[in-house]
Amino acid sequence: MALHMTWMFAFGLLGNLISCLVCLAPMPTFYKICQKKTSEGFQSIPYVIALFSAMLWLFYAIFNEDAILLITINSFAFFMEFGYIAVYLFYATKKDKLLTFKLLLFNIFGFGLICVLTLFLTQGQKRVHVLGWICMLFSLCVFVAPLFIVGKVIRTKSVEFMPFSLSFFLTLSAVMWFFYGYLKKDQFVAVPNILGFLFGIIQMLLYVIYRNPKKTVVVEPKLQELPEHIVDIKKLGAAIWSEINVVVPQLNDCGKEIFEDPSAKEPAMKAMNATNKI
Repeated sequence: MALHMTWMFAFGLLGNLISCLVCLAPMPTFYKICQKKTSEGFQSIPYVIALFSAMLWLFYAIFNEDAILLITINSFAFFMEFGYIAVYLFYATKKDKLLTFKLLLFNIFGFGLICVLTLFLTQGQKRVHVLGWICMLFSLCVFVAPLFIVGKVIRTKSVEFMPFSLSFFLTLSAVMWFFYGYLKKDQFVAVPNILGFLFGIIQMLLYVIYRNPKKTVVVEPKLQELPEHIVDIKKLGAAIWSEINVVVPQLNDCGKEIFEDPSAKEPAMKAMNATNKI
């Protein structure tokens, strides 16, 4: 019995540590958002769902026995997800902000309704079981939520919006919490993590497939060189003007101009015609 409890505590403690790394995994993504000063291309849905999940599991752990490890990790997750959403809203577009606020209102209303119904309509172990079923069903939705990102990866053939570290730690965390729930005989903790493990494997496989996207090489057309049509104007100009005899008119004794010989005009006329043709 003591060994059983030791293993259970060990898996729960490892689950806490790895889940903390899962919560920290989006940090590079939000660092990139802060650098670009825009959240365009990223979605707030996974973080809003994770926030709601942490709220539910906290509420469940309060009424469950020996659930201190659930309380610690979900308290940490709550504050981390809240911080991520705050940063997202700061840099989000107007359309994305509106969608995120709607999701947050749904969180508040849904959590409030669950609290009222379970506190006034159930008690004791029945309350624990009702909250457990709610948490388990919602956790299944949490593990399905990354399908939005998976679909985007398949469409764009790019893993830019699906960090490998997040997928890896989610898978490892699912394994730890499964064994914790199994040893504690808490089906509400164990069952959702089976699906979490499978989805984590799928995400890592997609990362391996699409981590090196094919780049399209655009070849710019080159101008064809036509040497037979190239004319060196500088050399031609020197040749032309070397043929021109410039004659300065002179005055005779009577004060009349003496014009150049008509034969001197012929080279100049030929040169001018050649220039016009060019």
